[in-house]
Amino acid sequence: MVLRTVTATRYVTPLREGGSLPAIIEADDDGMYVLKFRGAGQGCKALIAELVAGELARAAGLPIPEIVFVDLDAELARTEPDAEIQALIHASAGRNLALDYLPGAVTLDAHAEPPSMELASAIVWHDAFVMNVDRTPRNTNMLFWHRHLWLIDHGAALYFQYHWDRFRELSVSGFARIKDHALIGLAGKLTEADAELSHQLTPDVIASIVALIPDDWLEADVQFPTADEQRAAYRRFLTTRLESPRLFVEEAVRARSAHV
Repeated sequence: MVLRTVTATRYVTPLREGGSLPAIIEADDDGMYVLKFRGAGQGCKALIAELVAGELARAAGLPIPEIVFVDLDAELARTEPDAEIQALIHASAGRNLALDYLPGAVTLDAHAEPPSMELASAIVWHDAFVMNVDRTPRNTNMLFWHRHLWLIDHGAALYFQYHWDRFRELSVSGFARIKDHALIGLAGKLTEADAELSHQLTPDVIASIVALIPDDWLEADVQFPTADEQRAAYRRFLTTRLESPRLFVEEAVRARSAHV
């Protein structure tokens, strides 16, 4: 698997949502992207979650805007008058991540434009799998664009990477926060979604996605000091999580039953 790499040529405008201060930028392919900065918030771990969870969703057939690597030159800060943004650009020089910008997209109203039960179930399954805590009614991270639903912002997923000492325990755990998912009430086909998606996300698919993580995004850790060892740990976590019994699926089914 290969991701395209573009170079940021113009900082267009910040998206002042949340604490990470993403921005719309223009790149050398004349495309517009929503850039996630390596120097913001949770740093490269948020970019890893965005990359891995987003591409796993794509492999599962879910609607994800194109994800690209973005090379950012600190010189781009020279024409930016905002001191906070200048500092963020300087701190993020190098390889960053971005999603294709969807101009005119609006936040999905799941009541006005509810997704099908099949799609809602697949999204809930995926978010339970990757431990995505950030798709709630308060902040759905779903857009409606060209009459289709699109999933964005997976930087809060894979929180096991902040607790490497517990990653084996977390790999086989449920996911209690799935009860707060924006689509849990619509996810009436979780068993069917599990049967399909657990077979689509093969070890080879997982390995090809984890292999995309750049070396310099992987911070040395006592348990996994090298980049290769950390990638192997990500692979083990995700493949173990798909082994039976999948407690995260059982928990999602219970949460959905309690919701209706």
